[in-house]
Amino acid sequence: MADPSPSTPTAAPATPPVRRRRKAAPKAAEAPKVPAKPEAAPEVRAPRRATLSPERARLLALRRALADRRPIFGRQAANRYWRIGRDGAWRAPRGLQSKQRRHYGYRSQIVSIGYRSPAAVRGLTPGGFRPVVVRTPEELERIDVRTEAAIIARTVGTRRRLTLEETARRRGVHLLNPIVTSEREA
Repeated sequence: MADPSPSTPTAAPATPPVRRRRKAAPKAAEAPKVPAKPEAAPEVRAPRRATLSPERARLLALRRALADRRPIFGRQAANRYWRIGRDGAWRAPRGLQSKQRRHYGYRSQIVSIGYRSPAAVRGLTPGGFRPVVVRTPEELERIDVRTEAAIIARTVGTRRRLTLEETARRRGVHLLNPIVTSEREA
């Protein structure tokens, strides 16, 4: 290799790249510090399940078991026409020669009273609550928190809905259609 001649300009020495240190990730044991919120009123935790008598709890379990065995009630000719089968709405067959109406074994089952759930638990939520539609905080105050759960009506606007949700959270009422979920529920 030849010696660089003095007539050729020499390149300036390259500066090494600057290395910056990254901040260390917070350790799993250390929780990030969250500023304390001013506590207005202590929250009462809403129950996840209703307080049921042993008989009602048994009937609720029976309803769950019956629902597993209940057939899918298909509407006549639902497989033939998209407009009939798309919504799954049941309508009884009325034709004189209808094989489904005449209970032929190869046709799907027809809705009948024998498939119903026990009357004591009919209309309850899976958790055992009786749903109550509310529109105002006064209606929310009348709810029995052990056996009833609130559903905010669809006609209630967002501002009043948020007020109702806060009132329900303070009273410990189980809300079936909240738009704000707390950290515990998420």
